[in-house]
Amino acid sequence: MLTDIIKADLECELWESLEAVTDPELDEPITDMGFVERAEVIGSKRVEVEFRLPTYWCSPNFAFLMAFGIRAEVCALPWVQEVQVTLNDHCFGDEVNEGVNSGKPFEEVFAQYCDGANLAEVVDTFRAKAFDRRQEVMLLALQAQGMTEAEIVSLTLAGFDRITMHGEEEERQKPRYRDLLLDQGLAENPEDLAFPTWEGQAIEAQELATHLVRLKGTRINMEFNGALCRGLASTRYKEVEIGPEGPTLVDFIAGRVPPREDHATRR
Repeated sequence: MLTDIIKADLECELWESLEAVTDPELDEPITDMGFVERAEVIGSKRVEVEFRLPTYWCSPNFAFLMAFGIRAEVCALPWVQEVQVTLNDHCFGDEVNEGVNSGKPFEEVFAQYCDGANLAEVVDTFRAKAFDRRQEVMLLALQAQGMTEAEIVSLTLAGFDRITMHGEEEERQKPRYRDLLLDQGLAENPEDLAFPTWEGQAIEAQELATHLVRLKGTRINMEFNGALCRGLASTRYKEVEIGPEGPTLVDFIAGRVPPREDHATRR
C-alpha cells in the first residue's frame, strides 16, 4: 500500500513535471498561471490531472497543446503507467479529453478537431514568440552588465555559458533560452553564436537596437495577454468568502455552497 510519505514524494515529482508545461501563447508554466486544478497519484502508477483555462472559449489550439503537454511530461516519469488528463469547464472540453486520452497521435487528433490546422506551424509560431521573449531578457541583462553591441552579437555559446546572471528573472530565463536555442538547432557547437534571430541569421551590431525594439513588442503583447488571462481566471474562479451569518445569494451563484442532501433529493 502506498504510504503518505511515498505518495507525497511522487506528487512532488508530478508537480515538478507539470512546471515544464507552458501556456503556448504566454510562455509561462501552467502551474504558475493557476491552470492546474488537481494533480493526484492514484496507487503508485496512475496519475490524474485536471486543469482549467481562464475562459470557457479559450482557443482549442491552446487547450490541445497544454493537454498533450501535460500527458507527455507526466508519461515521462518512470513510475507512471497510466495517465488521465481532464480539461474542465471548456467549450471544447469533450473533444480535448477524448483526444488526449484516446491514445491517438497528437497530430491526428489536432487536425481532426482544429479544422485541419497544421500543428507544426502553430507550434513554431508560439516557439518563436517564446524565443524572442527569452532572448530579450538575456540581451538586456548583458547590456546592463556593460557589454557593447559588438560584444553581444559576437558572443558564442561557450562565452554565454560562462556569464553569470544576477537577477532572478535573468537566472530563470538563461537555461530556458539555452534549451530552446539548442532544441531549435540555432546553436550546436561552443563556437556558434549565442544570439541569432529565430530564422538563424546573425545580428549586426548596428541592428541590435532595432532588433530589441521588435523583441520588446513581442514581450509587451505577451505580458498584456498574461495579465488578461490572470484577470479573467481570477474573476471566473474567484473564491467567495462565506461570512459568519451564512451563505448569501452570491455564494450560491458562485457555486461555493453545494446543495444540501435533503434539498437535492426532495420532490
